[in-house]
Amino acid sequence: MENGNKGRADRGNSKAPRKGRHALVEDILGKHGVVLTLGAEPTCVPLEPLGPEWSVSATGPTKLIHARNLARALVEQSMPGALTVFAPGKTYPGEVNPRWALNLLARRDGGALITRRETGRTASPRDARAFLRRLATRLRIKTTPIELPDPSHPGSLAHIIPIDGDGRVWNSPVWKFPVGTALIQAEGPAGLRLPLQVLVTDGARRALTVEVLNGRLDIFLPPLLQEPWIALLEAVDASLPQGIDCDFSGHVPEDFLSVWHSVVIAADPGVLEINLPPCVTWEEYDNWLLRLDAAQDTVGLRTWKAGVARSSEGTGGGHHLVFGGPSVERNPFFTRPDWLVSILRFWQRHPSLAYLFTGCYVGPSSQAPRPDESGKSLWDLEMAYAWLEQLPRGEDHRMAIAETLLHLHSDTSGNTHRAEISFDKFWNTLFPGGSRGLVEFRAIESLPRREWASAVARLWISLAAHLLAKPFRLPLHDFGDTLHDRFFLPTVLWADFEEVLAHLGRGGFAMDVDIFRAIRDWRFPLLLETPDGIRVRRGLEGWPLLCETPIEGGSTSRFVDTSMDRLEFSAPAKIADQHVLRINGRELPLCEWRDGIRLSGLRCRRSARHPSLHPGMPVQFPLILEIEGPAGTRAFILRADAVGFTKLPRKEPVPPRGATCRRANAGHLSFDLRLPG
Repeated sequence: MENGNKGRADRGNSKAPRKGRHALVEDILGKHGVVLTLGAEPTCVPLEPLGPEWSVSATGPTKLIHARNLARALVEQSMPGALTVFAPGKTYPGEVNPRWALNLLARRDGGALITRRETGRTASPRDARAFLRRLATRLRIKTTPIELPDPSHPGSLAHIIPIDGDGRVWNSPVWKFPVGTALIQAEGPAGLRLPLQVLVTDGARRALTVEVLNGRLDIFLPPLLQEPWIALLEAVDASLPQGIDCDFSGHVPEDFLSVWHSVVIAADPGVLEINLPPCVTWEEYDNWLLRLDAAQDTVGLRTWKAGVARSSEGTGGGHHLVFGGPSVERNPFFTRPDWLVSILRFWQRHPSLAYLFTGCYVGPSSQAPRPDESGKSLWDLEMAYAWLEQLPRGEDHRMAIAETLLHLHSDTSGNTHRAEISFDKFWNTLFPGGSRGLVEFRAIESLPRREWASAVARLWISLAAHLLAKPFRLPLHDFGDTLHDRFFLPTVLWADFEEVLAHLGRGGFAMDVDIFRAIRDWRFPLLLETPDGIRVRRGLEGWPLLCETPIEGGSTSRFVDTSMDRLEFSAPAKIADQHVLRINGRELPLCEWRDGIRLSGLRCRRSARHPSLHPGMPVQFPLILEIEGPAGTRAFILRADAVGFTKLPRKEPVPPRGATCRRANAGHLSFDLRLPG
């Protein structure tokens, strides 16, 4: 998107008719008795993403504020009656506090989980005590609330009711704390800071807590199974004082009873991550993106950042897509490992699916390396896929699939989450929440337009349906070093993507090519286009991972050397024969490619930030491009912080001529300006 910083005023419309777009997918899945769900993890950032929490840290002083604003907008605009519950998240190595998430729970039947009306009356400790008395009466328990001072909020008391039950019968164990006991001083709700290490009790260590914070009741719901949790929530709802605003926190159970839809807004390094509910149709998924887009507009969030060298770029947090089933028992992949392998084989043979829609970080050090970038043998992958293909359909092969693929789909360090197609949530019994039957596609970045993201999801699910109807069985392709040479150039990448679309077309799937062409032009913007057809586009560069460096945010963010850029130069063969291109005085030959086009890549050093490889090598920007032809010589300059080449001012000298640019391999399309002549 050349004018990405203009915001969302021009949302655009897909040319393909909205109605019936998904009909062929539904026909194929229905014919094979498959229900395939599509989930997603889009990310967003504020209009002014300032501070570590919008670059490397998962949490920070402003992130929860933005998350609550987004949650409020979603509830008001498209999830009436939904309940928002603040929940603790995972603790990652190097991070001081656990991450958090806001769970938005909306009943599937359209009813409200909380029926009260908020009027904004300021809450007091008296309201907290009255609420607990009414709650105890409704639950038919005899208890005296325990009150402990909260050192994290001086002058505030946490009111505590020990509670346990099955939803029908409740009891309140006797808790005793030593005199002078207070809550633990830390971040998080009171229910997570109970001094259980000094507690004397013979009963369960579950408790509901309520505290008055900023004039609101802060209610912590204890961990319970779904049925008693819902029963407790109904009792809480009926016991709340009228007109009091309140916030809920605590444990949210799994939706085993299919009671609610859940949208989760979670803290993630540099972004807010939104986990959308699994959708059975593409139209349902598109509608969720529409709701989310409207809510983000309302509260000043968006799915892109302003970039330095181009007008806009993704958030850096991705927009991952997830395939699964309506339940674990009805997962479509457990009994069809051959279908899963059909998808894996097709994706491996088409690098455009890994590089066209992802962010600026690609290659082995990225968050989504391809399986042939993971350091694993291509032959090991081939053997694994072939073995899975011969497993009989109809039997449950979840363990066989997981044990076979989990160790092959990872990054070079063995991290199963960092993979283009990740299986760490498929049936990974080693980690909590890892056995959910999910296949996650991580090489997808957030996009600046909602309809673009929707088109990518439609492409993904159309490919899945097509590869079910017409299994793909070609052997894996050994790209060798051409993978990071040719396919880092946008023209080559687009040609591969056209093959993907042609493959779908043979199956009767019609895609809107204009949308994908617009994504390509945003992803690889034109830096220069001359009237005679010489073009310069931004390309991809695989930034290498650097050694571990202590940073704010812990070890979940890693340093890579971003000092290098790659540009693509192309021209029709006739024009290339008549012209000589020079970069900083060195001739850049254009290589034969196909379709009457010649093109070359150019790798060059844009910056020398610390840390980086080759710290003694000078920066090669600005780049000065000379185009010498029959009509004379034209000169242009590209500065490191510019969005494109501009005419070289007359006062600036042209670099002296030097040796022709070199490439690391005679068969490569990319030259490296760092290599001496």
